Amino acid sequence: MKKTPDFDAAEGFLAAHARVLDRRVFQRLFCGGAAGPVRDAVAAYRNDDGGFGHALEPDCRAAASQPAAVEMALRVMDRCDAWDERLAGGAVDWLASTAPAEGGAAFVAPSVAEGPHAPWWVPEAGYPASLIQTGQISGLLYARAFAHRWLDGATELMWSRIGQLTEPGGYQMLGVLSFLEQVPDRERAEAEFDRVGPLLLSGNLVALEPAPAGHQPGGPLHTPLDFAPRPGSMARRLFSPAIIEAHLDHLAGAQRDDGGWMFSWPSWSPAAEADWRGFLTVDALWVLRANARG
Repeated sequence: MKKTPDFDAAEGFLAAHARVLDRRVFQRLFCGGAAGPVRDAVAAYRNDDGGFGHALEPDCRAAASQPAAVEMALRVMDRCDAWDERLAGGAVDWLASTAPAEGGAAFVAPSVAEGPHAPWWVPEAGYPASLIQTGQISGLLYARAFAHRWLDGATELMWSRIGQLTEPGGYQMLGVLSFLEQVPDRERAEAEFDRVGPLLLSGNLVALEPAPAGHQPGGPLHTPLDFAPRPGSMARRLFSPAIIEAHLDHLAGAQRDDGGWMFSWPSWSPAAEADWRGFLTVDALWVLRANARG
């Protein structure tokens, strides 16, 4: 029998522990809530420069704008069909004003030093563009048919980097797949996916067998559902139905007694842990429902 989540328990967990943002997203996705409150909750994290900060991405507690926070703002508005052209436009203008010399977006902006942050949030030497942030943000903008000069340069960068990709990391592939899922040149996207998609398997970047802690110690950090969360995801063709069903069972079964889900990476801050648990609880429910599990 297929495992399904307890939505009532999850709603109770969110009410007791989660940010207003994640409670509004839950209401929008699962309870017929309006788009406006989601948009307003996202806007609360906006800075005067147009970017987003203030721990919207929970691992950076600094107020200053960060590319990862921009990605999360766009992701929430897109998923909830609460897209706001003004908020998106200001954020992409900020990306353009702070872009690396080659275009795109950096993984971490130097302003991370202005506040508490996870120890792995370290700006890269030389301020290079990141496949992770550039790819994910580009994919979201293409999903919304959002035109901008930043996106033009980011697209050229992504095609160039993907063409040279031979040994990517798992997080890099999240950016690559987000871009390939949505970029308008579908013929080129399919051709590149046929080449780089199998690197998920040959590079041991994905755990095919569910593990009690979310991943095998010392092994892959990501599961097939990270790369192919929806039935129509481009990467879904890399995994058998049996593998996907096993991971869906595992995801549903990972709901804790308090109604929420927990992450598998190190917890460095009580506030970050609480924020991530709220966000990931809504995310787990979204994935499960998208796959007819609840």
